[in-house]
Amino acid sequence: MRMTLLEDDTFIAQEIKIYFELKSHQVKLFTNGKELLESIYIDCSDIFILDIHTPVKNGIETLEELRKLGIETPAIFLTSISDIDYIKLGFGAGCSDYIRKPFHFEELEIRINKILLSKNSQKIQIGPNQFFDIIRRELTDNGKIIELSENEKNLLFFLVKNINHILSINSIIDYVWEDKIISDNTLRTLIKKIRSKSIYDYIKNTRGCGYKIEKYDKY
Repeated sequence: MRMTLLEDDTFIAQEIKIYFELKSHQVKLFTNGKELLESIYIDCSDIFILDIHTPVKNGIETLEELRKLGIETPAIFLTSISDIDYIKLGFGAGCSDYIRKPFHFEELEIRINKILLSKNSQKIQIGPNQFFDIIRRELTDNGKIIELSENEKNLLFFLVKNINHILSINSIIDYVWEDKIISDNTLRTLIKKIRSKSIYDYIKNTRGCGYKIEKYDKY
């Protein structure tokens, strides 16, 4: 699972990050909403965890902007506020749930899992018989699940979440391998491995620009 966390309290932010990373999840941390909205990873999360009171742009304003951009990723608000008006504003902005501070990390985890399980799946067609499920991160061909490595899943997820848009080589490497130093050849090798698993080549290379996946249209 990939989480985007908006939290300006350093202690709480690091505790959440450590808790979920120990469970093999990935957490991108932002301390203000403007920084989050300008991130290249803005549309690549499974869930947003947003504190309401953050500097520059607060959590509610940030979620409103995300929804205006067409990003429907589920969101949970973290708040110490009990005022019902703020709760109404949060749900009005498009949140899926909220949790009051202080809270147990396990409770946050339970609420996240409940939201993600309720979504079940979201399959995007990328080939004649190929679908990629961006919730489950599964590639199927003629209904059969194709075995993928974690890096292969992350690459396809990033491309499908940005379907029809060319992604630069650097942005892909940053997303799939995060802080590791990786050569262009390593990315090409990964793409070659994915291509070898399907007759239909749905990963398009735009020379000098990067890669993209186009939404399949049989017509």
